[in-house]
Amino acid sequence: LKDVKDPRLGLVTVTGVDTAADLSAARVHFSVMGDEAQRAITLKILRGAAGYMRHSIARELDMKVAPELRWVYDDSLDRAFRIAEVLRGTDAAPADVAPAAEPVDTTDATAADEDTPE
Repeated sequence: LKDVKDPRLGLVTVTGVDTAADLSAARVHFSVMGDEAQRAITLKILRGAAGYMRHSIARELDMKVAPELRWVYDDSLDRAFRIAEVLRGTDAAPADVAPAAEPVDTTDATAADEDTPE
């Protein structure tokens, strides 16, 4: 990714890669900081550079044919931020996130009694 020279390309993190058994295709999961517009631009750039990256992978790994790269946005970082915001009680959580439920006491009163010496 560092060889892709496009000033619009932000900080991209590859979060995982799933390959077909015959290595004909690879699903590359990525995340990028920014809004939906930045994600769309990043995906367009990555798809446009897929041939170059495929050639680079084949050369580096000494393969005759490298997998076809299929880019998939990984939203796990977004979900983690939303969860953290909800847990902190900030107003920055999106409207589609349900409010946190009342905390439930999960301690077992009988187990606590068993541990006390008589």
